[in-house]
Amino acid sequence: RFIQIMHGDGAAGAWDAHSGLKKNHEKLSAQVDKPIAGLLKDLKQRGLLSETIVVFATEFGRTPGSQSNDGRDHHPYGFSVWMAGGGIQGGLTHGATDELGFHAIEHPHYVTDVHATLLHQLGLDAHRMEVPGHKRLEEDFGHVIKEILA
Repeated sequence: RFIQIMHGDGAAGAWDAHSGLKKNHEKLSAQVDKPIAGLLKDLKQRGLLSETIVVFATEFGRTPGSQSNDGRDHHPYGFSVWMAGGGIQGGLTHGATDELGFHAIEHPHYVTDVHATLLHQLGLDAHRMEVPGHKRLEEDFGHVIKEILA
């Protein structure tokens, strides 16, 4: 079973802060912090966290430097994703960016690697799976991030 929860209405705005990032992200972080903590706690108490993968992700990050109006532009070269449960090691930090937060310099991965890792944990091979209307991951892309697996 797969469940996706989107925070915000998906329209421009929400986490896409080209202006007012500090105020915007403080507000949005406060909205998701306790519910996410509650979800993880509940899954663990019920014995379901080991068979449930929780992922908090986006398709790109924000530039380290500010735009006008305390905003930041789209930035695909260095950003964070967190995962819990489902055979993912807890308490692990994997990878790092340069001192500016501009480029991943330690254990760089692509979004396709996150996809391949999630599919692997679900027992699927990302390179063999075909979804109508979408191309499958090419052999050179989408590698399982073995270092984060329990």
